[in-house]
Amino acid sequence: MAASLIVLSGRPGTGKTTLATAFARHLRVCYLRVDAAETALERTGLSVGIEGYAVIHELAVSNLLLGRDVVVDAVNPVPEARAGWREAADRGRARLLHVETWLPDRLEHRRRVEARTPDMPHQQVPSWDEVEGQAWVPWDTERDGPRALIETSDSREALSALVSVHEQS
Repeated sequence: MAASLIVLSGRPGTGKTTLATAFARHLRVCYLRVDAAETALERTGLSVGIEGYAVIHELAVSNLLLGRDVVVDAVNPVPEARAGWREAADRGRARLLHVETWLPDRLEHRRRVEARTPDMPHQQVPSWDEVEGQAWVPWDTERDGPRALIETSDSREALSALVSVHEQS
C-alpha cells in the first residue's frame, strides 16, 4: 500500500495546526509544519517566500519514499502552493489527500487569531488585519484537485471528521 500525503490547508486561525497535530498523533505518522521551516529560515536571517514550502516538500518526499505517511500543516493560499503538493505526492509515489479547514463564525475566527501566541522562538504570528489582508484564492476543484472541507468550530468533531475522510479515501 502506498504512503499517504495528507495536506491540511486553510487560513491562519482556522484550526489547521490543532487538527494536523491531533491527526498526526492519532495516526502516529510524520508531521511537517511549514511555519516551522519558515520560522527557522527567518531566525537565520533569510527572507522567506517559497523557501519554507520547498523545504517541507523535500522532507515530505523523503518520508513518503520510506513508506511513511506524512501530515502537512500549511496555509496554501494560492493554487501554486497547492500544486506543489501534487508534485510531492507524485515524486513520493503516494496518494494525496487535500483537506481545507474553515471556520464559519467570523467572530470566533478573529478571536482565535487575536488570542494566538507564538509557539516557536522568534515566530511571528499574523494579526487579524494581516489575516484579512492575506491573499487567499478560493479552492477550485478543477484547478486545485479534490479536497475535503472540514469545519473546525469543535476540534474533537473536526478530528473525527478527518479520521472518517481519511479512512474513506
